[in-house]
Amino acid sequence: LPSPSDDTPSSFVNTFPRAASTSDPIRVKCREMLANALQTGDDYIAIGADCDELVFKNTDMKYKNRVRSRISNLKDVKNPNLRRTVLCGSITPERMAKMTAEEMASDELKEIRKNLTKEAVRDHQMATTGGTQTDLFTCGKCKGKNCTYTQVQTRSADEPMTTFVFCSGCGNRWKVCQ
Repeated sequence: LPSPSDDTPSSFVNTFPRAASTSDPIRVKCREMLANALQTGDDYIAIGADCDELVFKNTDMKYKNRVRSRISNLKDVKNPNLRRTVLCGSITPERMAKMTAEEMASDELKEIRKNLTKEAVRDHQMATTGGTQTDLFTCGKCKGKNCTYTQVQTRSADEPMTTFVFCSGCGNRWKVCQ
């Protein structure tokens, strides 16, 4: 641990083990591209990180795609925290090599995915629970009136309920917000 008086940026950096040397041109190029992605912002200078130390095991097409995914995520201006956590050593190069796209995603993207999952689950539950039979709605596709509907409180309590309609004739689905 650095002493309180030692406030140089490099004193806060975890050190990484040196990557094994390689003569494989694909591995060399991928390391170079990853190092460049880590250097997208100026934070690597303040952190004092050595950006040349990421290691992967093979160089087939899957390897290249994984490297491209990491480069894209590290360069994403909407996801600076990923780059910073790698630079600070909170995410080790070994961990970075094994991360999924979901794990590398920005907080904003994680929230969008969570909401889409909630909506998909709700839609699935409504499709399997049926609904109330009615002829009050006309299908926009087949113009039939053989429909079922379900009402759900999707917004705040002082807002009206959302009505989800399913056409039994053609399978068309739509929602009605009052």
